[in-house]
Amino acid sequence: MNPSEPVRPSFATLCVHGSGGVDPQTGAVSTPIYQSSTFAFRTAEEGAAIFAGQREGYFYTRLGNPTQAAFEREMAFLESGEAALATSSGMAATSIAVLGLVQSGDNLLASRTLYGGTHKLFCTLLPRFGVEVRYVDAADPAGVRAAADGRTRLLFIETPANPTLQILDLRTCSAAARALGIPLLVDNTFATPYYQRPLELGADVVIHSATKYIGGHGDTVAGVLVGRADFIRTARFELLRDLGGVISPFNAWLLLRGLKTLPVRMDRHSSNALEIAQFLNFHPKVARVWYPGLRTHPQHEIALRQMRGFGGMVAFELKGGRSGGVTLLNSVKLLTLAVSLGDCDTLIEHPASMTHSTYSPEQMAEVGITEGLVRLSVGIEGVDDLIADLDQALARVPD
Repeated sequence: MNPSEPVRPSFATLCVHGSGGVDPQTGAVSTPIYQSSTFAFRTAEEGAAIFAGQREGYFYTRLGNPTQAAFEREMAFLESGEAALATSSGMAATSIAVLGLVQSGDNLLASRTLYGGTHKLFCTLLPRFGVEVRYVDAADPAGVRAAADGRTRLLFIETPANPTLQILDLRTCSAAARALGIPLLVDNTFATPYYQRPLELGADVVIHSATKYIGGHGDTVAGVLVGRADFIRTARFELLRDLGGVISPFNAWLLLRGLKTLPVRMDRHSSNALEIAQFLNFHPKVARVWYPGLRTHPQHEIALRQMRGFGGMVAFELKGGRSGGVTLLNSVKLLTLAVSLGDCDTLIEHPASMTHSTYSPEQMAEVGITEGLVRLSVGIEGVDDLIADLDQALARVPD
C-alpha cells in the first residue's frame, strides 16, 4: 500500500460517520429533523432561481427537505451511486423508478420471483396504462434477449429474491441488459448495501424498501432508489412531484438512525440465520431449506462471488404442506407471526396466503412458492432461544 494514498474507512465506520460528518449548518452530531412543509426565500430572485433549478435550496418538502437530503446523500454514498431519492414506501420507490422509464406501448422484462406487491403492480396496474410485463428467467441471458424487442425499456430483478432466496448473477444480468441497451433495476432490500452493492456490479438503479433493514426497527415505512444523478432528478421532479409518494422528515431521520447500526444488526441477523438454516436443514419435519449461506443452496457459489454476507432471510418447506405450516405458525411462542422483514424481532409468515397471495396458484408453482413454504426474517435475539422455539413448534407439526 502506498502510504500517501488515503485509506478508505470500513463500511461500518462509513455508516456511523457518513459521507460528510456532522450537520454543516449547526454542527449537530445527529441530523436535525426539519419538520417544516415550507421554506422561505430571502429574495424573490432567490425563489425564482431555486424553482428554476439554477440554485440549490428548499422551498416545499414534497420536492426536498434537509433531513430527507441527508438520508439520500448517505444512501447514494453507501450504494456507490451518484444520487438517491427517498420515498414514502418501497412500493413508491419501485413505482417511481419503473414509471420513469416506460410509457404506453412499452414493455419491461422482470424476473419471475418478486415481492408480492411488485408482482401486483406489474400484473394489474401497469397493463391498465398500456405497459406489458414479460416475465423471464433472468439467469438465462439468451432467454432474456429472446423476450425483448424494440419497445423493451428495462430489466427488473430481485436478488436474493423474495421469498425463495434465489440468487441471480448481477454481472450476467447487467451484461444482458447492456446488450439490449436497457437499464438494469435491482431490488436490493434483502441484502442491503452492507452485503451487496449492485451498482458496482453493473446495475443502473438500486431500489430498497427502507422499511426493512435500513430502518431495522419496524417503526417506519419508507423506500429509496439510487442511481445516476440525471435519472434521480427526473424521478424527483417529474414523478415524485406529481405522484406525491413523499417521505416525512421524521421518517428520514429514523432511517439515518438505522444506518448507524446497520452493520452490527446485519452481522447478527446473518449469523443467527445461518445457525437456524443449519438446524432446519437436518430437521425431519423439513423437506428443504433455502439460505444462500448453505452449500446446498443452488446459487451458493454466485452468492459467494457477489455478496460479502448472506443476510437474515431463511425460507423452508415443511413436509406437512399447508396444514403443517399453519400448525407451525400457530405454535411458535417467541417468534412473531407477522409479515414484513428486517426487524430486530424474528418474524415468521406463510407466503402463499400472505405476502405472495397476489400470485395465482400456477404462478406460485412456477417460481417454487409451495403451500408448505415458510419465510423467516431472523432477528437479533439469542439464537439458542429462537432454535428452541422452532424446535418445540415443529414438534407439534404432524408427521
